[in-house]
Amino acid sequence: LGAGLSAIAQNTYGLDDGNARATRRQKSMSAWQKDMDEFKARSAHDRQLNALADSLASVQGRAALVNQDFVLEANSVTFKNGANTFVNSSTNFIAVKGNRAVVQISPSNFASGPNGVGGVTVDGMITDRNITRDRKGNINYSMNVMGVGINAQVEIFMYPNTNGATATIYPNFNSNTVWIQGNIVPYENSNVIEGSTL
Repeated sequence: LGAGLSAIAQNTYGLDDGNARATRRQKSMSAWQKDMDEFKARSAHDRQLNALADSLASVQGRAALVNQDFVLEANSVTFKNGANTFVNSSTNFIAVKGNRAVVQISPSNFASGPNGVGGVTVDGMITDRNITRDRKGNINYSMNVMGVGINAQVEIFMYPNTNGATATIYPNFNSNTVWIQGNIVPYENSNVIEGSTL
């Protein structure tokens, strides 16, 4: 009888231990599910905020472009030979303020270059400006920048629903066409560093 009671007690302890493990496992799963639900909720909220920020940046950028009061801050530059490099947006940009434009390409962070900030700066008046928009919402903006003794033809392409844009720069002093990619922001919101002009 004693041996039987001992066996029953052991079986009961085993059942209790198994139930405890199952309970802990259930609590762990519930906690994990709660964490996942909270993460999904935060992610959805973050996506909504990002979409709102993108929408606002798009509206501001497009308005600035149309109003000739913008800066295209470049984050990458591609050269005629196909070489592509990431650049500092504060020293690589196209700025337009009314009838004045500054085109600056400074891919080097080490050499001072002709403009003192690692590249070339063209500062001049705008001629032959033209703005068109297609059915998809893309904006094409073209202009000539007439500097002192030099000029450059610039073509900017702005995508719909974003402030992202690309630009092609055709300098008249050489055939080294340059392509840049970046974001268009209102002139007053930009913090670019302008070097010495040619």
